Amino acid sequence: MKSVHVIGGGLAGSEAAWQLAVRGVPVRLVEMRPHTTTGAHRSEHLAEIVCTNSFKSTRLDNASGLLKAELGILQCRLLEVADYARVPAGHALAVDRDLFARSVTEAIEGHENITVQRKRQDDLDLPLPAIVATGPLTAKKLSGALREHCSSDHLYFYDAIAPSVDAESIDEGVGYWASRYGKGEADYFNIPLTREEYVAFVARVREAEVVKPHTFEDQKYFESCLPIEVMAERGEDTMRFGPLKPKGLPDPRSGREPYAVIQLRQESRSGTLLGLVGFQTRMTYPAQREVLRSIPGLDRTSILRYGSIHRNIFLDIPTLCEPYQHDRAVPGLYYAGQICGVEGYVECIMSGLVAALSVYSRMMGRDMPVLPGRTMIGSLMNHIHTPSRNFQPMNANMGIIPRVERARGSRQERYLRIAGHARDAMAAYRSEHSWLFEATAARSA
Repeated sequence: MKSVHVIGGGLAGSEAAWQLAVRGVPVRLVEMRPHTTTGAHRSEHLAEIVCTNSFKSTRLDNASGLLKAELGILQCRLLEVADYARVPAGHALAVDRDLFARSVTEAIEGHENITVQRKRQDDLDLPLPAIVATGPLTAKKLSGALREHCSSDHLYFYDAIAPSVDAESIDEGVGYWASRYGKGEADYFNIPLTREEYVAFVARVREAEVVKPHTFEDQKYFESCLPIEVMAERGEDTMRFGPLKPKGLPDPRSGREPYAVIQLRQESRSGTLLGLVGFQTRMTYPAQREVLRSIPGLDRTSILRYGSIHRNIFLDIPTLCEPYQHDRAVPGLYYAGQICGVEGYVECIMSGLVAALSVYSRMMGRDMPVLPGRTMIGSLMNHIHTPSRNFQPMNANMGIIPRVERARGSRQERYLRIAGHARDAMAAYRSEHSWLFEATAARSA
């Protein structure tokens, strides 16, 4: 059987290599550390986590908890190690960083089907099949090779993410649906602000606590996507002539344009996830909650995805790839991890697992079975493979899972029902396509 090259020994690359290896596939895992290091990493271990030690919630009424449950059904390797390296953290899965990374490294380096090569990969001249999983700190030469391969239109070096909220938690009585100047469908929910409300909002933004950038991040922003706190500091009217401008959005209840307007845009097909337009931010999560819930109609809103701005390399996967994470122009080249447009530790692990299944399917001469859309994994994959005018990375959240019933019961009850359907669907997927998992089950027995 041909070997698979995996470039990058982070969370996604480690999971991909391990998944292939347990299926009997020879893997060469290429990792540049310790010979070439980064401003974030501190060791030579594989799967080193450099920010928080939390893999987030394990509760089934939580998106990250559901994602873990689905990955458990698919026998995710790194989550098994995370459970072994677990430290007390309530409902969250938090790990001893060193124990986690050391355990993953020992397992991969000791696997008979994996060869770990410590060198820096500077180009895409790779034996195929290969998976590129080099993450947000991809070395300069390989970044250049990706830019040349993808063109500058498909390779981004900063992601600017605005908060997204649960549409069912908004008081629609405070606003109205409309598009600017009546062009197109009424796809935006608009919250009008009086002058007093706008001034108070700007003051809250100015006072909000922000996350300091990492030492390895240059604090350079594109003028077209400034953090709202930077706009607030530039002047009281900056946001009112930017993302909060009311021009062309008269309130149908009065017929007049408001002083300022906050817009929310649909981000999921079902309309359950709404993003705040132009609200990219470095505010801390508590500060985001406080500021957003001060907005009329959002006082009880459920924030499903928090805003952020940080250095990242990610590809326009909907344009570049076919499902799942397979380069259209170079058959046999795949991508995994943050580079393919997912956000978060567990999401990166998931993408590594899916990339491995995608590669293995092709090696078996078969198409990878379509992942069920009503699962968290299927929904995340649908996101990164759906063309968009403004493709942005996505993390697990309940708003991206299609809804098939009207909202009823408490939010926790609704999410538990969604989780139940998702787990059943993923279990059925594994059972129906057992050929994709037989090797894993046999090796684990």
